[in-house]
Amino acid sequence: MGQNLEFTGERFIPGTAGEIWHEHWHRYHFAAPLVAGLDVLDVACGEGYGSALLATRAAKVVGADIAASAVEHAREQYARAKNLEFRQADCASLPFADASFDAVVTFETIEHITAQEAFLDEIRRVLRPDGLLILSCPNKAEYSDRRGVTNEFHVRELYRQELEQLIASRFPHALWYGQRPSFYSVVWPEQGESGGEIFEVSEAAATAASPGHARPLYFIILASNSAARLSAIAPRMSVLADRDEWVHQDYEKVMRDLTATHRLAHDLDVCLEQAGEQRAELIRAHGERESSHEAELARLAVEMERQQHEIARRASFKWWVALPIRRAWLALKGKPPWS
Repeated sequence: MGQNLEFTGERFIPGTAGEIWHEHWHRYHFAAPLVAGLDVLDVACGEGYGSALLATRAAKVVGADIAASAVEHAREQYARAKNLEFRQADCASLPFADASFDAVVTFETIEHITAQEAFLDEIRRVLRPDGLLILSCPNKAEYSDRRGVTNEFHVRELYRQELEQLIASRFPHALWYGQRPSFYSVVWPEQGESGGEIFEVSEAAATAASPGHARPLYFIILASNSAARLSAIAPRMSVLADRDEWVHQDYEKVMRDLTATHRLAHDLDVCLEQAGEQRAELIRAHGERESSHEAELARLAVEMERQQHEIARRASFKWWVALPIRRAWLALKGKPPWS
């Protein structure tokens, strides 16, 4: 039995929620029409889901990954596809003969390795002379710098100029695409075909639209040594729509949780205010009791002092000598002798 793969953040696993789901599935759906009928190598195929998708359009697909556990899982998970196989391989030293493939697909691979030049050299070697490379890579300026993100699995991220230099020195012809996950409103015709458009607006200037998308989070490059191969590819805009609205449901859940948290925080603030008022009342009442106790203690101290003085007086010789006279006088007055 194959090994179930756990999502660690290093590679995408189908079923992982969030924008990563949109990003990874969309790239393979974008690539599938471009490799129809071709022999394809999917480098760093991971779990194998993308290789299996490509195999629905390609003549043959080989998925390659350095992780033995991923290859074992993919072989079992996608065993039914007869035009699909999986091989364990180091992307900087591919175990394939020269000119073995019509197309090489490699998504989110180059930033994970230090041997980037050797990796691209190997891709060029296994591609046929007019072969097609379909590669994606994070845009460091947007992915890390602007968002303040550090991905522990990324060894060397690239700015556009750096990536362009790596590609151009090996493939003189390239078409660049930008990818950025977001929430989109898509309007489409139900009858007939029409051209597509993409434009941006902002809340600060909602009436001023600019064409295109100015800040791609990922680059997707189609490159080849053959100008004819690229000229045959018509530019197209691709939109992946989430049928289950998974990310939007996550967003709504976060907003519900955030609203509930704000409500709870408000209730806690009210409770804290009430508790503060009760504490102040208890302190005040305690103070009053303390004052009352202090007054009673003062009165008792005065009474004790008076009684001590009386005891001392009665203990004197003079008091005892005068006692018979005092008792006689009290008897004449009709008062008890202890008055």
